[in-house]
Amino acid sequence: MRGNYMKQKPVILQVLPALGVGGLEQGAIDIAEAIVKGGGRALIAGETGSLVARLRYVGGEHVEMSFRKRFSWRYFSSRVQALRELIKQEKVDLVHARSRYPGWVAAWACKKENVPLVTTWHGVHKTWFWPKKLYNSGLLRGQRVIAVSEHIAARLKAEYSFVKEKLRVIPRGSDPEVFSPDTIKGERMSRLVEQWNVEDESRIILMPGRLTRWKGQEVLIGALGYLAAQYPDDKWVCVLAGPGVETSYAQSLYRLAEERGVAGRLRFVGACSDMAAAYNLAQVVVVPSQKPEPFGRVSIEAQMMGCWVVGSADGGVKETVSHGATGTLVAVGDSQALAQAIKEVLDVPPEFMAERKEEIRARALAHYTKGHMQEATLAVYEEVAPEVGKVLLSTFMQKGTQADAA
Repeated sequence: MRGNYMKQKPVILQVLPALGVGGLEQGAIDIAEAIVKGGGRALIAGETGSLVARLRYVGGEHVEMSFRKRFSWRYFSSRVQALRELIKQEKVDLVHARSRYPGWVAAWACKKENVPLVTTWHGVHKTWFWPKKLYNSGLLRGQRVIAVSEHIAARLKAEYSFVKEKLRVIPRGSDPEVFSPDTIKGERMSRLVEQWNVEDESRIILMPGRLTRWKGQEVLIGALGYLAAQYPDDKWVCVLAGPGVETSYAQSLYRLAEERGVAGRLRFVGACSDMAAAYNLAQVVVVPSQKPEPFGRVSIEAQMMGCWVVGSADGGVKETVSHGATGTLVAVGDSQALAQAIKEVLDVPPEFMAERKEEIRARALAHYTKGHMQEATLAVYEEVAPEVGKVLLSTFMQKGTQADAA
């Protein structure tokens, strides 16, 4: 490890494919913010994307570098050399890799430069044959490996026994200042109601997420069909908020909705730029994923806004939703069970649901805030780079204490 940390700010470099929109990328931004608050320099190397401006806003620096997956030894060697040069030029104290190919590149570069490496395993990467399993293991080459949920940690322990001692579980966190019911003004909700064409007194069933089969939109439409058939007088609309509205899959969803008699109750609104206000409008938030979510940021954001979540009893959602306390868990793919769970929430009197909001929010604040994630990650940095990590963590926590006192 480089020994001039006392003469300069600690320098932490995160590497990932690109700074586009996604949970992986947002996590990198959040940790960059923590590094800067801890008195360090936060670098992120990868291709450019829509979150570069956000990185700069929190005080981080972007380094344009390509880590596109190519199974070419010449290309791989060039990426290792480029990363080694960046580590030397910027006097990097620690590298944090967040994707598989960058993980392999970082493992080689860090070994050559004698720099500690931390990795984060974000997704559910399949290991159906041994070359795939080997490729995935690029994210296990760090001195510490962060899993974003107990579900991911359990899979890693089962599939890669050598990782157990260096594995740390740090759930993703959301910003309680962004996702706070107290900050939502009436005009923000009115704007969405108008955009979504929601009639007065209609309750909103909200499903955030990209329009893709594994997210479970088909199962939800099946559930809505049951609701519409059995309770035709109920006034509700379902808002599907997420990218992908121009795809063939979205067209197939609309045809399915027509078949089930609920097309007039569906709103395909695309990506929503004000999810906090969207959650505040929702009577219930639905997460009917057909594959295990590695974590499930939607369920945390929704609960932080005091929303009851109905989700699949699998993966990260099963961890983050407390059945019967903050939400309802149903069997994966069971449209009838999903319909019944949604109906039960819709039937709860608004004044009673309002009383539960604080309890639901309190649990999210206790376990899943951005601050918790940041502090825990800096603590992992301290494990592998004690002097640097200690400086970052102590300064970060001191500033947090000062902010709480203010």
